[in-house]
Amino acid sequence: MAIAKQGDKVRINYTGSLEDGTIIDTTIGDAGCCEDDDCGCGDDGCDDDGCGCGEHGPMEITVGNEDFFPQIEEALVGMAPGEKKTIVIPAEDAFGEYDEDEVFAISREQLTGDIEPEVGMELELTGDDDEPVDVVVVEVNETAIVVDANHPLAGEDITYEIELLEIL
Repeated sequence: MAIAKQGDKVRINYTGSLEDGTIIDTTIGDAGCCEDDDCGCGDDGCDDDGCGCGEHGPMEITVGNEDFFPQIEEALVGMAPGEKKTIVIPAEDAFGEYDEDEVFAISREQLTGDIEPEVGMELELTGDDDEPVDVVVVEVNETAIVVDANHPLAGEDITYEIELLEIL
């Protein structure tokens, strides 16, 4: 029986979940990732890029090409089609540790247009290097808003259940 090795193009199924069991990404149907009606998923697909259920069906990657998390690609080496493994990607290797320095206040006067900020609102700011920075409003008061520039999954270990479907 053939086993996967570096450089092989393979087809896999996976489900990524948080410690509490919340599914954040999957290639298998909706696998429960869209139980929340606010997700925007329905018969026509998903309108929320962050819900992890927009793309269904197996993923094709080339092992060692850094198409996916390196730990998953390394785990595929030596696997045979039909074999399954569980891999835990620590926060620092996934989306980074949660950084309190990425939570900061900005003056309401810095907002352009007629934006009325609300907690939970996603905004795009311009960083010191003129690069866009995605943030989420976490607090609003009369003079300032507090925003969080951490990735929504920062500080979270991610568990992936992977299955090697075939070596192409």
